[in-house]
Amino acid sequence: MSTSIPPDETIPAKPAAKSRVGVPLLSPALLGRLERLELVSRKVFRGRLKGERVSRRKGQSVEFADFRNYVPGDDLRLIDWNLYARLDQLFLKLFQEEEDLHFYALIDASESMNFGDPKKLFVAKQLAASLGYVGLCRADRISVAALGPEGRRAPVLRGRASLHKMLAYLDSFGSGHNVSLHDGVRDFAMRNSGSGVVVLLTDMMDKQGYESALRMLVGRQMDVFVMHILSPEEIDPPLRGDRRLIDVEDGDNAEVTINAYVIDQYKETVKNFIASIKSFCSKRSIVYVPVRTDTPVETIVTKYLRERGVVR
Repeated sequence: MSTSIPPDETIPAKPAAKSRVGVPLLSPALLGRLERLELVSRKVFRGRLKGERVSRRKGQSVEFADFRNYVPGDDLRLIDWNLYARLDQLFLKLFQEEEDLHFYALIDASESMNFGDPKKLFVAKQLAASLGYVGLCRADRISVAALGPEGRRAPVLRGRASLHKMLAYLDSFGSGHNVSLHDGVRDFAMRNSGSGVVVLLTDMMDKQGYESALRMLVGRQMDVFVMHILSPEEIDPPLRGDRRLIDVEDGDNAEVTINAYVIDQYKETVKNFIASIKSFCSKRSIVYVPVRTDTPVETIVTKYLRERGVVR
């Protein structure tokens, strides 16, 4: 399962956002539902700017949260002098702090993502756009980027007025950037020093493996989510007979006879491959989300991602 195994011919690269004529990345109905959601962080990050997100930390804002005893070194401006006059004790007023969240969506744009109907890359873009719009509606800082060279020109966005910029960027690149997950994530980590929530959208089909890439994200203290995107044909191939299978990323090929026994062995390999990813993620507090391309994006975002704590 270390290689991409499409049907019996190499599929030419196409810009995924254009691969389904007349199908937008985000429909008006979906936009309306996304506006009511919020991105979830399981960790506490210190935002750079004020946003609309209520932090679990206490800070300064207009919304009172609690009192606590004064300790030397506290800001004297936060002392409740009226309470001191009544009780002859020093207490600090604590307020609920609002902060922004930095959300990253990293999209695997390798050639193996250009498979299926809809293409895996198209679905990845739909999910990245959906989660990005949720963050834009909450004044979070959003970065939706392809792994590899295309990611270096991805804009950092804020505010729902930036939606068109995000969609224009997603529409501007297709598949064929055969950058390994390790190299793509390393490039991202070198260009982004901050922490935040990162969602990796990929089919995990990389001959170099996925482990080192995920370790890098965890090592950066990121709140990591993996969306494993597969087409139904990759899970249950509708192939029989003599076939010549070609790896779309490096041209590797093999001639095989596909029968019921081979299909059963293939399914078992896929099952074990997915189980190993789940286990790897579970041990490192990475949220693993399986995604089939025949599942409507509305269902994935509003049901599955809610159940797994990506949004609420």
